Amino acid sequence: MDLQSSKLELVRLILKIDNQQTINKLTSVLKEQDQDFWDELSAQQKEEIMSGINQLDNGQRISLEEFISKHS
Repeated sequence: MDLQSSKLELVRLILKIDNQQTINKLTSVLKEQDQDFWDELSAQQKEEIMSGINQLDNGQRISLEEFISKHS
């Protein structure tokens, strides 16, 4: 089943639901899918990620093999 067919089947199933609690649960699940992981990170985690991106942008990188050899 392709994506469009799957969506249509999901709509059909949702339209058959007569229970408000089930609708609320589905709505909650679907809204969770739209959340950006970035919003869940702490300020320190965001800072570390941005620091790493800046290092990469400035050409400060090492190969995976080099990293592994330093830490094993």
